[in-house]
Amino acid sequence: MPIATVNPANGETLKTYEAMGEEEIERRLQLAEATFRTYRTTSFAERAPLLDRAAELLDEAQQDIARVMTTEMGKPVKQARAEAAKCAKAMRWYAEHAESLLADEEPAEYDVKDSGASRALVRYRPLGPVLAVMPWNFPLWQVIRFAAPALMAGNVGLLKHASNVPQTALFLEDLFHQAGFPEGCFQTLLVGSGAIDEILRDERVKAATLTGSEPAGRAVASTAGDMVKKTVLELGGSDPYIVMPSADIDRAAEIAVTARVQNNGQSCIAAKRFIVHTDVYDRFAERFVEGMKALKVGDPLEEDTEVGPLSSEQGRADLEELVDDATRSGASVLCGGQRPDGPGWYYPPTVIADVTREMRIHREETFGPVATLYRADGLDEAVLIANDSLFGLSSNVWTRDEAEVDRFVRDLEAGGVYVNGMTASHPAFPFGGVKRSGYGRELSGHGIREFCNITTVWHGA
Repeated sequence: MPIATVNPANGETLKTYEAMGEEEIERRLQLAEATFRTYRTTSFAERAPLLDRAAELLDEAQQDIARVMTTEMGKPVKQARAEAAKCAKAMRWYAEHAESLLADEEPAEYDVKDSGASRALVRYRPLGPVLAVMPWNFPLWQVIRFAAPALMAGNVGLLKHASNVPQTALFLEDLFHQAGFPEGCFQTLLVGSGAIDEILRDERVKAATLTGSEPAGRAVASTAGDMVKKTVLELGGSDPYIVMPSADIDRAAEIAVTARVQNNGQSCIAAKRFIVHTDVYDRFAERFVEGMKALKVGDPLEEDTEVGPLSSEQGRADLEELVDDATRSGASVLCGGQRPDGPGWYYPPTVIADVTREMRIHREETFGPVATLYRADGLDEAVLIANDSLFGLSSNVWTRDEAEVDRFVRDLEAGGVYVNGMTASHPAFPFGGVKRSGYGRELSGHGIREFCNITTVWHGA
């Protein structure tokens, strides 16, 4: 795949970039290693103002970088601005909280004495250069939720971004440089996916984090395992959205629309499988379909556009294959289901019912504005349908019954359970999944500690 900005609204190639050669990659790896030697000794009080300054600069550049993101991958420009604002918020959150999150931990006095020590503690120390392999769908947020905690922990970052968002990738490197971080603290590597293996095998790279497809995650995990390096993987998702009879059905249907089509439906944590109790199925389906039909699809640079184009022609073709396979196998299309005429990689908001386990759309992730509807006779069947997936990223549950909430939290195989609301990431809460959705956590204290050397310090009596 060429490193290029291709406008998904019309297919026009706007900018192309040459991949970095071996000499430039080597220079940047040397710089990362050298910078880490000194940057790791800086204090939280020195790092925090730099991250705060980066947040200020991002706020100032919000309009411009939003248009760049929209032009590179197609998200509605209002959502792009919101993404930039969210990144600035996360940077400020880590600038404020990193020191307390990584404070020394002291075991119980009894355990210290029992070990024969006069004093013992646990200290979190940075690992070194960390390779981040990031996707195009949230081209700022996916990177910042790695970079903000990593830099505050004293690590340095090497970004291999998706090849269709090179301008965003270069903007991020410049952002941290302009904020005053030492040269080499955060570098963008303009390389193709074929270069990842060799970079990850380099002894100067100490760990890796990847957000992306399952095949990409397998490749990075395999190489990292061979080199015995720490990884965090956030892979695909096919999140269930369960609606029970006690729920506010109208509100559940309204939020369901946003939960499915945010970012043009190209979100790992978007609700994708809508599992509705039979007693309220018809009412929910009617309102949900009405909401999906009412969305405005169009130019993502227009302020009132709610759904823009998919990021690539291949992405749309993949989505069409899933929908066509389902309809050939007996699924019902309640709205959408056909690509529109005209330029750009658009696909309409689509709702499919009568889905069975044999259909590909039941087993695979739909990365676009396509929802599948399931009817459940009760809580037990809802859980069975929800867990009948290789993925386990997050989940959504709508009910006013606390006993049902307890059951869902106990039984759903997912890294998150969001009750009476849609899944959304926040810097204060850990984010990640189970099963083939990956392992490890981003954000919160759990995320910042993932790339730390958890060091036991023991003093003899």
